[in-house]
Amino acid sequence: MKELDVDADLKEQDRVQDFIRCELEKYQVSPKILFQLELAIEEIFTNIASYAYNPEIGKAKIRCSVEQDPLRVVIQFLDSGKPFDPLDREKADTSEEALMERTGGLGIFLVRENMDDVVYSYEDGKNILTVVKTLK
Repeated sequence: MKELDVDADLKEQDRVQDFIRCELEKYQVSPKILFQLELAIEEIFTNIASYAYNPEIGKAKIRCSVEQDPLRVVIQFLDSGKPFDPLDREKADTSEEALMERTGGLGIFLVRENMDDVVYSYEDGKNILTVVKTLK
């Protein structure tokens, strides 16, 4: 499992994306799956950077591993910010009317829709959000 330690700061978003892309390069991931992963990574890291330590900037750790049979990526986002379970929310109303009125809040919905599995835990003073995506 590879790890990347970064400041939980939006300025680090490209570095986080590059870290995951680099880990996936040798697996010839389709553009569609890569886009789904990038969307999820952006949403999760943006939430950590925006809310976990607000107004301070703390640390975040991103772990990435690729498992075989089936070929899938497991990405963990860890922070020591305020305890927060993004999965402990009502499902987003995605009706056309609700979407026209909404100014945000669809991020975790998009993560859930695009990943095969999303799991949250709080251990040893850390928020841990794990996403899993089959690569083939």
